[in-house]
Amino acid sequence: MEKRLYRSRKDRIIWGVCGGIADYFGIDPVVVRVIAVLLALASGAGIIAYIILTIIIPLESSPAKEPREVVRENVEEMKQTATQVGEQIRTTFAKPEGESKDMSRNHNTNYFIALILITIGVLFLLGNLNFFWWLQWRYLWPLVLIVIGLVIILGRRR
Repeated sequence: MEKRLYRSRKDRIIWGVCGGIADYFGIDPVVVRVIAVLLALASGAGIIAYIILTIIIPLESSPAKEPREVVRENVEEMKQTATQVGEQIRTTFAKPEGESKDMSRNHNTNYFIALILITIGVLFLLGNLNFFWWLQWRYLWPLVLIVIGLVIILGRRR
């Protein structure tokens, strides 16, 4: 039987790419995941490569045979996963019934901090892709830490 590269169904964290690559080469999936994280942190190329591999590598025991079918099936799975993650985030940030004003304020502060962190992550990703060639990133880190500190302090004063 011909050895093929598939995304793993059983050894997956997000979409099974690292588990499938590890299975294909007969190595520990943690090693592949560490390499993927290092590539993602080093230049952002790991994130782009992971998404591309998710789209083009078929899922283990997938009925799709044609490349178009594989891509269509993989994109549909990515949509479903994104919808599930979005629903989990929405549930996490939803205001529970009977929540007091103090709890609501704390909830809003946490939400604001999360938005700041997501924005910073997007900015760093775009910076690694040279969209902000004019910005010096070494000055951004101290500003980020100052803003987060101020948000925490001001959030506690209210």
